[in-house]
Amino acid sequence: MFFRREKPKVHTFDSRLSDARSAGFEIQNAGGGTRAVRNGVAASLNDGGDGAVNISATGMVVGTEIGQLTDLGYQKIFLTPSGKRLPAQAEHLKLIHSFAEDLREALGMTSHYNTGLGTTNDLHLYDRVKDRDRGVGARPWQR
Repeated sequence: MFFRREKPKVHTFDSRLSDARSAGFEIQNAGGGTRAVRNGVAASLNDGGDGAVNISATGMVVGTEIGQLTDLGYQKIFLTPSGKRLPAQAEHLKLIHSFAEDLREALGMTSHYNTGLGTTNDLHLYDRVKDRDRGVGARPWQR
């Protein structure tokens, strides 16, 4: 008996997108980028080179924009680049979590333990820490 090794399949960005389409995601071209949409949740996709896909933003669709999950300290909201706000509800968080897991699986990406536990957010806008996300602010003695 002869054993033959299977040749590894070389994936491209377009083949990864077609895999996402076959998994039930709608792939759209949006403003110089690519967007995957399903059930009112969207993610911006970028070509990472060598067939890799980078997911830059995931969130609810608000109008024509993606509202990213933002923590205000006392409440979570979806904040769009134009400044629109939508309060986050438990159903929204469940949708985003399942969307992100399914999209990562469809694109052939690995799932990490901490994101598998629940929905995570990258933006934090706390009232007590003014201008924290805008770099180093003026020192008290410089005012």
